[in-house]
Amino acid sequence: MSENEHQDLKDAIVDLAHQIQRMADKQDEMIGDVKKIKEAIYNPDQGLYARIRDLEQWKEGISKFVWSVGLAVVGLVIQAVYTNLF
Repeated sequence: MSENEHQDLKDAIVDLAHQIQRMADKQDEMIGDVKKIKEAIYNPDQGLYARIRDLEQWKEGISKFVWSVGLAVVGLVIQAVYTNLF
């Protein structure tokens, strides 16, 4: 092998080592993300899912309240029209 081929081989090995190091760094980052997901799943009373569930319950309660008020107003309007006509 010539000196040029040796240098090319060394460069390829160094490049491969850098790529493996980047993969290891990304894998560490992915492990952290998986840990966060597991925490959210296995601790549902304090995690993201609990907050979403609370917001959905609040939205449902507000929706029922708005419908109740709307129906009450419609009932009062109908009663007022009925009383004034008869």
